[in-house]
Amino acid sequence: MTDPAPFDVEAGLRELISRGYQFVHPSDEQGEVLAVVGVRAHGSVVDVIRLNAEDDVAAARLPSTEEQVLTPRTWLWRSTGTAAEVFPELLALPEDDEPETPSGGCWVPGPGARAKWLAAS
Repeated sequence: MTDPAPFDVEAGLRELISRGYQFVHPSDEQGEVLAVVGVRAHGSVVDVIRLNAEDDVAAARLPSTEEQVLTPRTWLWRSTGTAAEVFPELLALPEDDEPETPSGGCWVPGPGARAKWLAAS
């Protein structure tokens, strides 16, 4: 029996980008990247994925009313594990066809103390 091919993280990231995810790269005071974080606000939800390493990935679907997308108090779905485990689960989530909420997006922390508004698509 042969080992399965390793999961192609780059292909997974390209698929997320094609679905409208926008990425930020939180860094420490020295500028070293701590993680790769993808966020997509759509309908009445926000989908978030955080890659600390290929074997340390967390993803969640949050209600669009959740103010802290990186440290949410409420989630509708979440998963943690390796990239090979989490990416397929995230990509299998159904699209949210509910109308946009009045907020129409969310704030995503950026480099330093800056934040970026991510409008719902």
